[in-house]
Parts: sequence; structure tokens; C-alpha cells
Amino acid sequence: MREDTINTRSILEKLSRTAITDDPPESDDGDVARDDRSSTGVEHELEALLADVTEALSVEDVAFEETLVKENLDEILLVLIALHEETHGDELLTDIEQLFDTQLSPGTVYPLLHDLEESDTLSMQAKVRTKEYSIADRDAVRADLEDAMVQHLAFGMLLYAFLHRY
Repeated sequence: MREDTINTRSILEKLSRTAITDDPPESDDGDVARDDRSSTGVEHELEALLADVTEALSVEDVAFEETLVKENLDEILLVLIALHEETHGDELLTDIEQLFDTQLSPGTVYPLLHDLEESDTLSMQAKVRTKEYSIADRDAVRADLEDAMVQHLAFGMLLYAFLHRY
């Protein structure tokens, strides 16, 4: 193996340790305690997660291409909604722009929100001027995110195996 090649096993070990040690505390009713659900709180939480990934990868910065964000928009929306607990489309669009440096149109995001609501993954509550979305099926969200994670990790490991041989 080349010396400048990233060690995937050590990266996964670092990320696993971070995920295990940084679990938020649970509240008395069994749900994860959430003190600050403002956009700033969610942005701070995601930035901390990204910093963990960047540190594990030993790179200066991790940037996501717009096509990758669009291809994984369902999962991104689920993560953002779960972090906010309850949010609306405009807030999601702002989060995506700030956190992933990607500007999406409402015509890209809202149909996905409607699809997730129709599949009973999300619930929607109509407010005076907006619709608020929240997670309706935590088990479905967890299964969807785990499936996406496994696919991305498997693809990354396939690329790593190729680079190792190249």
C-alpha cells in the first residue's frame, strides 16, 4: 500500500468512536434530549459532525458536490427534520444552502417532502402561513439512513480497494 493512501479501517474506527462517545443524552421519556433546535443549533450540530468526519479523513475540508446533495436529498431532509424536530420547507432550504453550499429550488425540495409524508415517514401540520414537518416513523427513518450509509460505505470501500490495487 502506498504511504499517502488513507487508511479506511482507521477512519471507520475513528468515526465509530466519535459516534459512540458523542451520543446525546436521553430524556426521561426515552427520546433524545434536545435543548436547542434553532437553525443555529442544528447548524452547529451538523458542523460538529462534519468536523469529526474531516478529522477522521485527515483532510482540510470536506465539500459535497451539488449532484451528491441532490442524489441524497431524501436522507439529508430526514436528518435535518430529525435535528429540528419540527421545521418547514424554507428553513430546510436555508439549512441546505448554508450547510452544503447548495442552493436548491422549492420545486426540488417540496415534492420530496410530500412523498415522504405520503409514505407516512413524515407528518405535516398546516400552520397559518406554512406547513411544519416532523418525523412520523422513526424506525423507517433509521432504516432508510442505515441503508444509505451502507451503500455509501460499500461504494467508498470499493473505490478504496481499486485505488489500493492501482
